[in-house]
Amino acid sequence: MAENRSIQEVLPETYQFQDLQKLWRAHSDSVNKALVARWRPAGQMDTVLKTDLFDEAVSDGLSPLLNSLAERVFYTDSALEVYEMARGRYARLQTIGADVRDLPFANSIFDAIISNSTLDHFESPGDLSGSLQELFRVLRPGGQMILTLDNRSNPMILLRNWLPFSLLKRLKIVPYYVGVTLGPHRLQSLLKETGFDVIEVDAIMHCPRVLAVRVARWVERHASLRTQKSFLRLLMAFEGLSRLPTRFLTGYFVAVKVRRR
Repeated sequence: MAENRSIQEVLPETYQFQDLQKLWRAHSDSVNKALVARWRPAGQMDTVLKTDLFDEAVSDGLSPLLNSLAERVFYTDSALEVYEMARGRYARLQTIGADVRDLPFANSIFDAIISNSTLDHFESPGDLSGSLQELFRVLRPGGQMILTLDNRSNPMILLRNWLPFSLLKRLKIVPYYVGVTLGPHRLQSLLKETGFDVIEVDAIMHCPRVLAVRVARWVERHASLRTQKSFLRLLMAFEGLSRLPTRFLTGYFVAVKVRRR
């Protein structure tokens, strides 16, 4: 596989967005919304950047929440299919086709940035670092960013990234390329090197994901609406593991809240 390829550039042609389970995506949205609601900057935000449109393409996503918190929210994505699907669901979103490694924005323009699992699909560590530098550039001094990445400290993530992508795809464990990522300690170090001050660090998505996705598919197809709601509550109960010292072993994503110096 060529160097410097993002998730948007390696989505397989046969990947069908409609196969993504609505029930699992509802849980994913709930976890991300809870994180943003908990960590959002205090006070009025005029301009916010969200670094991808994948959530909005396949589920409700974060746009209803973000649009209620800020005057203007810009959404970027370099994948044409993702971009068009998100626009089809939310015609009024302010969307821009762009790569997070080369954003078409002036310096220091955003009050806040939301980047959920965008920078963990690059093949090159340099691309991850370069993306952070680009996000630093467009964030105003004092502005804050909420960032999540696949958590390399989670043994399942470590094993997944060690296995060949061709095998993962054949086994239907992941439908798209997963790239280099970091654990909480290395991520904090890289953010500080870039010029950010780290405010908070956490881990999210603690349910056993591989199993949960498969169970969610069965529940969605065969169970009543009441059972589906109970299943979602069960999945959210796993987020209580974030209060334990072992949170970085169980959390699927490492989450950080940072401020630009």
